[in-house]
Formats: sequence, structure tokens, C-alpha cells
Amino acid sequence: MQLDIFENSRDVMLRNDVAHALEQRDALGARSACDRLAQEYPADDSLPALQTLTRSIEADDLGRPQPFGDHQALRAARQMLELTICPAAQRIFDPCGAIRWLQASWQDLARRAGALPFHAKCPQDHAAALWLRAGDWGNVAEAVASIESWRRIPTPLCWMAEARLHLLGLRATWPLLAELGWLSPTLLEDLAHRSPDPLLPQLIRSFEANFSASSDATADGGDLSWFATWVLIERPALREQMALAQASQHGAPEQAMRLMVELLGLERQGRHADIIARRKVLRDLQPSLYAAYMKTR
Repeated sequence: MQLDIFENSRDVMLRNDVAHALEQRDALGARSACDRLAQEYPADDSLPALQTLTRSIEADDLGRPQPFGDHQALRAARQMLELTICPAAQRIFDPCGAIRWLQASWQDLARRAGALPFHAKCPQDHAAALWLRAGDWGNVAEAVASIESWRRIPTPLCWMAEARLHLLGLRATWPLLAELGWLSPTLLEDLAHRSPDPLLPQLIRSFEANFSASSDATADGGDLSWFATWVLIERPALREQMALAQASQHGAPEQAMRLMVELLGLERQGRHADIIARRKVLRDLQPSLYAAYMKTR
């Protein structure tokens, strides 16, 4: 049996027509191409995903979407995007193409959510979280700044740290990273996995491999609440950046870092008696950090 090349490639051509119109966010073109594909190849595997994306951009064309009136409405729209539209985009486009295509959808939700306040019980239903999904770092920072006392709340603090990593770089973000380690070591670890600067996850891996906050290495080794102090021991040139960290919960890890900032300043001044006194305080506060510090002296 001879192979009819045109006949056997027509389904590919029709799928490509829909995908091209979707890339251009051409709702009319996508609907026309999608209907042709459905008529000629109703069992095509990609048809459900193409129809989902077509309906999505058609909804955008119906009129300017209104701001969300409450968190429940935002949550429903976000879940639709996450659970239905995102998988469809990932089915049709390559990974980078899907991210680019979905960016506009996340931006739309973020704009519509701009007036909703931050609720700790539903942190993902806030404009900052949506701008984060869109990779729009400037708007992430602006949205977080609108949250009252954001620097005392772990999730917004993490959002701002991630935004500043992209906008300003690692060196300028160290104060926020120190504060995040004191408030939520888990969020700091999660953020390190997404860091645009590979140095941050490298330092965390080194910290976890070489530091234990307890004499029992299996107890709580690698507790990232002590990470900022350890970084200062390893990289004393960061003293000025770390000194900018704002007061947090005044726990032992925070006390240790501020003590290390003070010690490094005293060393520059050559004040030996004060240095010895502060070293004793550090030893009593955190023996493992004291040991790490003395190895460098």
C-alpha cells in the first residue's frame, strides 16, 4: 500500500495551525484551526489540550477581566490555571514554550488580585505569589512591600528574598537570607533550590556537610538557622551586608550572628581583651560555631 504523504501529515499540519494561533494568542484563529482538527481527526490525542487552551484565550477576549472580589474567587481561578490550563500547555508546548505561554495567564491573575490582602492561611492567593509564578520580580517586590510587617512573616520574606536575588544579586540579599534562616530554615532551604546564583546552594551544601549545631552529629546538624553566622565565619568580607539584617526573634542563632559581626569588627581594631571576652560568649552560646570560628584563627 502506497503511503500518501500529504494525507498522513495533514493531522500534524492541523495541530501546528492550532499551536501557532495559540502562541500568538489569536483566539479566532485558534478556534477555527481547532474546529478543523476536531472535524477531521476527532480522536486526535492532542485535541483536548488544544481545546482547553483555546477556550482559555477565548475567555480573555470576552472583555477586560474584573478584579477578584475575594480570596475564594481568586483561589478558584488559580486552581483552574494550575490543574487544567498548565497541564494542557505542558502537553502542547516544549518546557520553555509552556513557561512563556503561561506567563501571561499568571500576570493576568496577579493584576486582578492586586487589591486582596495577604492571609497567612492562604499565602498562594496573593498577588505577590502570582507575580512570582510569572517570574516578574519587580512586581513581586512591589506586592510584598504592600504587606504590613512583611519582614516578620516567613512567606512574604521568602518572596522578597527571591525577588531581590534576581533583581540585585546574592550579595545584596544576604540580610534577608539571614532573617529568613532565623524565621524559617525550611523556606530558606527551598529558596536555595531556586536561587539564580549557584553559590547559595553550594554554601548550604557545604554548611550541611561541615556543621552540626549539636555535639551529637545526628541530632540537628545542618540547622539553617545558624547558616548566616557560619557564612560570616567562612566569608568575613560579608560583614557589612550581614550587619544590615533587621532584628528578628532575638533567638540564639540571631545572637550568634550579631556576635560574629561584632567580633570581626573588634579584630579589625585589634582590641584583644574585648575579642577574648566575646569569644567566650560565642563558645557558651554555640560551641560548634566557636570551633568553626577558631579553626580560621
